[in-house]
Parts: sequence; C-alpha cells; structure tokens
Amino acid sequence: MGGAAQDHDVPGGRRYLPIAEHGLIGDLRSVALVGTDGTIDWYCCPAFDAPSVFASILDAERGGCFELAAAVPARTKQFYFPDTNVLITRFFTEDGVGEVQDFMPLDGEPAEAERHRLIRRVVCVRGSIPFRTRVAPRFDYGTRPHTVRLTGETAVFESAGLALALTATVPLETDGPDVRGDFKLSEGESAVFALDKVGGDVAPRRCARTEAEEQFAATVAYWRRWLAASKYRGRWREMVHRSALTLKLLTYAPTGAIVAAPTTSLPERLGGERNWDYRYVWVRDAAFCVYALLRLGFTGEAEKFMDFVTRHVSPGDGKPSGPLQIMYGIDGRTELPETTLGHLEGHEGSAPVRVGNAAADQLQLDIYGALIDSIYLYDKWAKPISSGQWDDVCALVDWVCENWDQPDEGIWETRGGRKNFLYSRLMCWVAIERAIRMATRRGLPADLPHWRQCRDTIYRRIMSRGWSEARGAFVQHEDGDVLDAAVLMMPLTKFIAPTDPKWLSTLDALTEELVSDSLVYRYDPQSSPDGLRGDEGTFSICSFWYVEAMVHAGRIDEARLAFEKMLTYANHLGLYAEEISHTGEQQGNFPQAFTHLALISAAFNLDRALG
Repeated sequence: MGGAAQDHDVPGGRRYLPIAEHGLIGDLRSVALVGTDGTIDWYCCPAFDAPSVFASILDAERGGCFELAAAVPARTKQFYFPDTNVLITRFFTEDGVGEVQDFMPLDGEPAEAERHRLIRRVVCVRGSIPFRTRVAPRFDYGTRPHTVRLTGETAVFESAGLALALTATVPLETDGPDVRGDFKLSEGESAVFALDKVGGDVAPRRCARTEAEEQFAATVAYWRRWLAASKYRGRWREMVHRSALTLKLLTYAPTGAIVAAPTTSLPERLGGERNWDYRYVWVRDAAFCVYALLRLGFTGEAEKFMDFVTRHVSPGDGKPSGPLQIMYGIDGRTELPETTLGHLEGHEGSAPVRVGNAAADQLQLDIYGALIDSIYLYDKWAKPISSGQWDDVCALVDWVCENWDQPDEGIWETRGGRKNFLYSRLMCWVAIERAIRMATRRGLPADLPHWRQCRDTIYRRIMSRGWSEARGAFVQHEDGDVLDAAVLMMPLTKFIAPTDPKWLSTLDALTEELVSDSLVYRYDPQSSPDGLRGDEGTFSICSFWYVEAMVHAGRIDEARLAFEKMLTYANHLGLYAEEISHTGEQQGNFPQAFTHLALISAAFNLDRALG
C-alpha cells in the first residue's frame, strides 16, 4: 500500500529519477525533494517561490543538486520516521547498512528561522560503508554564477543576492564551482552536513554531531506534537495522517498561505507542454483546505489560512468585489508574470520550464463558491466570522448575483477560450446558498429576497441547459455534450440529491466514459479542446471526488474498492502528484495539495458511511 517503504536499486548513470521517486522535507517556508538515491533534486531558498538552488529534477546538467550516497553499489529504501516529516534514505551494501537522515529544523528562534538550515545526517548502522557527496548549487534557476570559498570544514557559496554555507564534520574539497567529499563510516559512526542561508545577521555556524542529534530529536518531537492534535481515528489513519503532514509542509508559516504544490513545470505528460508553476495560493483550494483541516481538528492552520484570505482576497480596504484574482503569491502579491526558462531542458526533456503563472489573469467564477464555502465552514465549525468579514461576504455575493452568467475559463484553467461551464455556475450557486445559510442561522443583515431569486435562477439554468438529454448526464458546459469530472461536485456541494435519477444517470455516464479501473480523467481533450496539445493522465483529485460521489449515492462497496485502489497508486511514502499516467506513473507537480485534501475528505466520508 501507499505508505510502505520500497527497495530501489541506485542507478549508475542516473539522469532523471521518476517524479514519484522522491520524498519531501521542509521548514514551513520552503521544501526540498530528496530522491531515493539520496540526491536533493529540488530546493528553493529562502521560500517556496524563490529561484531554485538545486533543480536537477528540471535539468540534470544545469539545475544543480546535492548528492549524498554510498560510494559502492547499494539498494535503497526510503521512509519517513513514524509520524514525522523527517526522511530516512537507507543504503544496503555488501559490507554494511547506512542511512541518510534528512530534515529541516523548526526552531522557534527568529534568527534561526532565517538560517533555513537543512541537515543531512549520515549514520552507519552495521559494518562499514564508504560514502561520497557532491554539493553543486546553481543559483537563480542555474542562471547566476557563484564563487565558492572553502575554509576548513566550511564552504561558502556566494552569488548575487544569496549566499549558502555548507558545514561538515568530514573533510571537503573544491571542484570548480562545487564541493566534494569522500569518507568512510564504521558501525556507530556518523557524519553531519548542514546547509544554511547566510548573510546579514546570520553567520556560518558548524553543526556538531551532538547538535545534529539534538535537532533530530527536536524536529521529530515537533512533528509528533503537531500530529497529535489530529482527531482522525478512522480506518486509513496512516494515509490520512501522511496527507495532513504533507499539507502542513506546503504551508508558508509567515502568512498562513498553502501552496498548490512546491514545484514548477513537472510535466503532466512526459514530452508534453502542460508544465505549470504551482508554487502559489489558489483561492479554489480555500474551501477544500478549510474543510480538511477542520475535519482533522487543525483549527489553528484553518484560522491562519482564513486570515490570509481576509487580508488578501476579500474585497475590504477599497479592493473591488469582482472579479477576484484566482491566485496569489505566498506573501499575498498579485503580480505573477509567466516567463519561460529556455536554458533548462525540463524533466526528462519536457520543455518548457515556466516560472510564474499567466492563469492568474483568467476569469474563473467558481472561486466565489470556494471562497464563501470556506468562510461558511469556518463560521460553522471554528469561530463566528466578524461583522467586517460579513460585509465582505455581502459585497462578494452581490457581485456574483450580477455576474454569474458570464462565460469564463473554468476550473481547469483552459486556454481554449471562455465557455459557460457548468462547474462555474454550480459554484456561483454555492456562493449565494452558503451566504443565505449564514445570514439565516445568525440573523445577519442581507438582501435575502434578491439572493434567493438569483440562487433559484442559477439552479434552473443548470437543470435546463447543463443537462443533456442525449447523454443522459450533466455536461461540461451549457448546450454541449462533453462529460467532465468536475460535475462530481454537484452532490458534494448539496446542489442535487445524491440519489436523484438525473444524478445517478450522470454518475453512470461518467463511470462508463471517464473512469479507468477506479481512476478518473477530468475530461477527454479530444472532444473538449483546451488550447493545448497532447493528452493527459487521470486526475487524482477527481478519483477521490468519484469515491465521495459513490459514497453519497449509497454505492459503499464500490466506493471503498475505488478508494483503496487509489491508495495503491501513491508513491512509496504515501505522496501523490497531480495525475497518474497511462502506465501508472505519477505526473505533474509533486506533491499536490489538492490531491491530499481530497484524500482526507474521501476517507472521512467513507469512514462515516461504513460506520
């Protein structure tokens, strides 16, 4: 199953490890991807959306990496220290067993937080093993030259705007712009490497073996203390808790933002052009984030995320109530210009590599429903929203009432022109309906007659023009006949009864056309041109929506089978990218918050149905 560790042979002439052959560590500001061969392939410093320092996952030659592995042939096994985000990569050789423990300390000291320390602790468990390391940073996505200065066991890599210090407990030597080291450990011995961001008030500082042990214990304790707040006691605890730990890693602590994924341009199809930068905050994720976090009992994270939404997204402080921007930087910035990094070849040659996201300028009306649903859930389960927040909600709903019937780019951010997407209509209905619920429950002032009239108009429009008699199903956009997995949200948002004959007919049609062995395609690009070449894999969030839709329809056994099959497509650590390819490989940016949010929701609702 997804959470189990697996053995891997360390490849000799490695160019690219598959996307799924990675684990994730982080400090709630940035993350690093660590391959099953012990190489850090991706690291942006000092924040998720900062330029990369290591990016060999996007260009094996020019991206930069931090190699640390047995210097002899070895099998490896990668796993998380239980209930933590501390990653262990174990090496099995003919002469012994060793492991690399990777983690980023979460120190409460502000100065230490600015250090962004990344610790790699190597331990020989049995016998003796020779190790080798190569640290090859390539600043600013490999465009900015740097110098390296080696003094004793400290190497300082310096480029314009960023300096990193590597301290080690073993001898190092320079190799052009890189640093190398060869060392041998016997049973019980260890070596420590610490990579710090330095400059300003942060000076290079050694990480002695005893300090590394203490930081290891403190980091383990931090993650276990955090996870102990989870209220989930269901059947799939290991996978749900791994998803929760992953979502926490995708949180930017200074603002409460949660990124869609910590990577950019990992391809949705090898050799294809569907490569996007996901290191930003999507408003669409808001309701799913708040729902999942509150369901598990993480009210603090939900509150911080709502603070981010109130501060940057809601229309207070003179900001217009529409159209809202669909995504924001982790600091709340609105400018996210999309550029192409032509000097990087892309993962397995899948160009282009993009930074920034032009979809930020699209009109996507469904985000109003996601936003107001998240406020509704927070008001209901966490704490009542303020009078100022209610004023913002009223302004948003009034805008939706005036603008819901515009064509837009839709949930899938298609680049093939605007359409009257059913999902956008559905979520506009959700926006108004949830606001009516809040006003009614709390006696808040609202223009209820007008809101109800608009809500009912949208409902009738969906039922008349979103339904295709020919297909016997609700379809992607008005007056069309293309099926779309986004309509799985209709019963989940309580728009339609999950046993309504029209809905059950839709569920059967989706099962027949878009479901492949429990995995769900979002739509067929051949019958629904989206402005991009090539096809894609199954969309993992849709597979979990499908599970929930079947739960609500009373098809519990089918739902459980689909859910447990989907769990087997996770990587060896229980992580998911955005899609699963025709051959079962993880594709797209990794790991994907949306997928893990949907897993938590599906697990919770399936558990409840099973009793």
